[in-house]
Amino acid sequence: MRAELAHDAADAAGFPKDGLVEVAVLGRSNVGKSTLINALIGRRNLARTSSTPGKTRRIHFYRLEQQAYLVDLPGFGYAAVSRTEQRTWRPLVESYLRGDRASLRGCIVLMDIRRGPQAEENDLLEWLDAEGIPIKLAFTTTDKIRAAELGRRLAALREELTRSPDTFAAVSGRTGRGLDALAGWLEAWTGLTFTRADGTPFGKTS
Repeated sequence: MRAELAHDAADAAGFPKDGLVEVAVLGRSNVGKSTLINALIGRRNLARTSSTPGKTRRIHFYRLEQQAYLVDLPGFGYAAVSRTEQRTWRPLVESYLRGDRASLRGCIVLMDIRRGPQAEENDLLEWLDAEGIPIKLAFTTTDKIRAAELGRRLAALREELTRSPDTFAAVSGRTGRGLDALAGWLEAWTGLTFTRADGTPFGKTS
């Protein structure tokens, strides 16, 4: 897939104005947003990964096939920066996520399955619901727990969050688990087909 970092916005003036469809990716610092974006697009270093929480401090707009944007928002929660700097991110993110942004089709919210939703995630989901923005939930780091435990945790999360089962996915950018589901969400929102490294579309066998 042709992809490029087209906009690197520090404020609303830097947001695209071309009207292309957008899908946002959100989550706590170090939850694996960059790894997942790279896995979906098939580019190892398009989104820069880091072991330092809070590395993404601006909004990154990755333009795909000149037809849509995948939007990487700054991670919330712990970050190795000052509280003053963290406070500047919230207005930036909220200015982007306001429900009147016509090009925004939906959000994929990433959560570490080992932690489950914390207060900040619950607040975020409530805020997105109030803005009328469609939400999908992707639970990361599934390669860190055993299969039986994964099933139990997913069942508990579905019950706790009381959302439709088709809004959930257990994912791992490292192993490829769950990428079919994410690719399906993105295709529905953007009209683009996401493929594996061998060119086979996600969701289909070669």
